[in-house]
Amino acid sequence: MEPESGKLALVLAGGGARAAYQVGFLRQMSRYFPELNFPVLTGVSAGAINAAHLANTADAFPVAMDKLVNLWEGLTIDQVFRTDLPAIASIMSKWALRLVSGGMYLSPPARGMVDNTPLRRFLEKALSSADGHLPGVEENIRTGRLSALGLTTTNYTNGESNTWIQGSNLSDWERPGRRSIQDRITIDHIMASSALPLFFPAGQIGNDWHGDGGVRLTSPLSPALHLGANRMIAISTQYTGCHRPSALSQSPHEYPSPATLIGLMLDSVFLDMLDYDALNTRRVNALLEAHSHPQDTGLHPVELLLIRPSVDLSMLANEYESRLPRTFRFATRGLGTREARRSDMLATLLFEHGYIRRMIAIGENDCSKRLDEIAAFLALTPTLAKV
Repeated sequence: MEPESGKLALVLAGGGARAAYQVGFLRQMSRYFPELNFPVLTGVSAGAINAAHLANTADAFPVAMDKLVNLWEGLTIDQVFRTDLPAIASIMSKWALRLVSGGMYLSPPARGMVDNTPLRRFLEKALSSADGHLPGVEENIRTGRLSALGLTTTNYTNGESNTWIQGSNLSDWERPGRRSIQDRITIDHIMASSALPLFFPAGQIGNDWHGDGGVRLTSPLSPALHLGANRMIAISTQYTGCHRPSALSQSPHEYPSPATLIGLMLDSVFLDMLDYDALNTRRVNALLEAHSHPQDTGLHPVELLLIRPSVDLSMLANEYESRLPRTFRFATRGLGTREARRSDMLATLLFEHGYIRRMIAIGENDCSKRLDEIAAFLALTPTLAKV
């Protein structure tokens, strides 16, 4: 798509339960900029859930965000995946049988470490989807409120990063290792985009199996650019300090627990390339500004506002670990979550009232702190709304 003047996109990264931070940030934005609308929405993993909600609603921005906050605040871990002893024991026994049998199918194979069918039921209710389709998306596209929605998955068959797009007057794109596919976005796409590797079962779309879109997403801003945006607000759940080099330890540490190693692997899934994309965006903008005939390059300037949490959200997870369901807490402690100083694994799976509300509050506070910057970016005057 050719960029339209001022077309604004919202880019939402993944992070499991930490995506509640995005909800808090956006709700605070909606209080100050109630008329704001995002014609282009893209999301990956848990960010895909938030993007789909905004794309599927006809409500004004503040109302839509209040509803999304209520959904997150009412969310419990057993609405995401089963935590009862029979379910966990059944899956563990299937994995154990597969290992000791040398891969022979002596029983129906387990397709994940947990059963996430409750999440599908939750999404169907939250998105008012009786048949898996999102009727609000089609209506918003028809009325012009929404230009395009893009959700990214990882194709486990060929290793590609696939962005599923729905909108008006769309053009497909293809780059090394990634491409777009025009489709009618459904609950299946959301489930696939948020299917954490190994933990959640992959989702089948067409003839292929797809998982968390963050696994192979090397250019998170690309979908919004291809969908015609020239202004973008990108909200990550990764604390900036996580990527800064630190000094080597001065004293020996214990051998890393499985939870630490799993957390690092999950962190690599959500180790979004937003900073790298932002750097490239600034470079291209500078080159275009210096070019005598920038229109001849086939490129266009892009304004970007990158949002990251002001605190490490994973560092807070251990404070709420004791509130997890007993069976699941027992299993995670067996992996060493109590030994980890910061637990990315726990933060990803911690769909617990207190933690979610904390994430929302941090998002709201961060938005308030950056209000002047946001207003300047949007070229809007914030209203003094009641909060």
